[in-house]
Amino acid sequence: MTFSITELFAQHATDKFDLYEQHLNQQMVRVLKTIGYDRHYKRALGQYLYDQDGNEYLDLLSGFGVFAIGRNHPTVISALQETLTLELPNLVQLDVSVLSGLLAQEILKTTPENITKMFFCNSGTEAVEAAIKFARYTTKRQKIVFCEHGYHGLTMGSLSLNGEEIFREGFGPLLPECSSVPFNDLVALEKALANKDVAAFIVEPVQGKGVNIPNDNYLPEVERLCKQYGTLFVADEVQTGLGRTGKFWAIDHWNVQPDMICMAKALSGGFVPVGGVAMTQKIMDTVYNRMDRAVVHGSTFAKNNMAMAAGLATLHVMAEENLVENSARIGTDIITNLNALSGKYEFLKEARGLGMMIAIEFQSPKSLSLKAAWAMLEAANKGLFCQMVTIPLFKDQRILTQVAGHGMNVVKLLPPLNLTEKDRDHIVSAFDKTIADTHQIPGSIWDLGKNLASHALKSKKSG
Repeated sequence: MTFSITELFAQHATDKFDLYEQHLNQQMVRVLKTIGYDRHYKRALGQYLYDQDGNEYLDLLSGFGVFAIGRNHPTVISALQETLTLELPNLVQLDVSVLSGLLAQEILKTTPENITKMFFCNSGTEAVEAAIKFARYTTKRQKIVFCEHGYHGLTMGSLSLNGEEIFREGFGPLLPECSSVPFNDLVALEKALANKDVAAFIVEPVQGKGVNIPNDNYLPEVERLCKQYGTLFVADEVQTGLGRTGKFWAIDHWNVQPDMICMAKALSGGFVPVGGVAMTQKIMDTVYNRMDRAVVHGSTFAKNNMAMAAGLATLHVMAEENLVENSARIGTDIITNLNALSGKYEFLKEARGLGMMIAIEFQSPKSLSLKAAWAMLEAANKGLFCQMVTIPLFKDQRILTQVAGHGMNVVKLLPPLNLTEKDRDHIVSAFDKTIADTHQIPGSIWDLGKNLASHALKSKKSG
C-alpha cells in the first residue's frame, strides 16, 4: 500500500479540530471556536488564505512573521524539491556543508561590518539560548539584562529574559542573574550596567509586544553604554529582521553595530525552521577557541540541507521582488492612512510602526456613552476592546489580525511583505468600517462585546 499525504488530507478534511482536541491542546480549540476563528482552510498562496468554501482571507498575521515572502512561494518550493532530488549527503556531522557556508555568506553581506561569523540553529528561541551562552563565555560574566515587555522565546533560557509575566508564571525558578529594565530608558540601563558585571544586554530594536519604537538616540546610546561597560549588545531581530521594518535589519534605521544579531522566522520561507546568530569574529573565536571545543555548542538538525536551501531561496526572493522596499512603502501608506482616521473616531488613539510591523492602538473615549461601554469591557478583561475589533475584521472583512499582547488595547499587523496597493486599500477600508461600528451603541458589534465580556468573567471565576 502506498503512503499518500494527499489521501490523508482527503480522508480527514474536516477532522482537524477533533484530532487536535483529542490529542493536542484542547484549550486552543476552545479559543478558536469561542472567537469564531474555526475555519477549515484548504489552500494558501502569497498573502491569502482560502477556506473550504473558496472564501479569500487577507493574512495580516503571516504565522507570527514567518511568511514574510508570502505562503507557498514557488521559488522556495522549487529549491526544496530540487534539494530533495539531489540525494545530497545531509547532516554527516563529521563534515561541513556547502549550503550552510553559502547561506552564511549571503546573510553576512547584509549585516554591519563588525559582524563576520554565523551560527545556525532551528528557531528564534534557540538563537537566543546560543546568544546567552556565547555572551557568558566571552565575557566571563553571568548577568543578562533585558527589557520589560520584551519577548525572546519560551525555552528556559530565553524565558528567563521574557518581560511578560504570563509566560513566566509557574515555570520557575528560571535562570539566575537575569534582570529587566524599562524599554527606551537609558538611565535605568546605565545603572544596570555600571558595575561592569553584565554579560549581555538583549533587546528587540522594535518591541514585538505592542510594537514599541525607541527614541532616535536609544539604540546608538545602548551601543555606546555596552562598549563603555564591557557588555555585549545583542539585537533580537527574530521578528524585526529580514525586511519587516522596511530595512533589512531594524538596527539599520539607527546605524548601530551590535555584537550579535539573533534571527529566525522569515529566514525559513515558511517551510523548514531555521534560526541563527550572526556575531563578531571575537565572539566566535572565544567560544570555539580550541579543536576540542569545536562542538561545544550546536544543534543536531541545524545546517540541514533543506533549511539552508529554504534560507537561500528566501533571500533570493526578497532581493528579486524588492520586498524590503515594498515593506517600507506600503507599510508607511497603511500607517499614514489609518492615522488619518483618528480625527473621526474617539476610540482610535494612533497607528504606529515601521515598515510592515504596525500597531493600531485604541483608547478610552470622552463621550459618556462610549466611555461607559469601554469601561464595561475593561472591567471584564483589559484589552478586550481589541478582540471586539479583530473578530468582525475576520468574520465580516476576511482579514486575519492579532491582539498585540496580553492586556493591551493594541491590534498588531504583521503581514507578508508582498502586500499590494489593493491590499493596502482593503486594510484601511476594513478598519474604517469596523471602528465606525464600535461607535454605534447599541449595535451588533456591542452585542459581541457583551458576549466577550461574559466569557471573560466566567473564565476569571473558573480560574
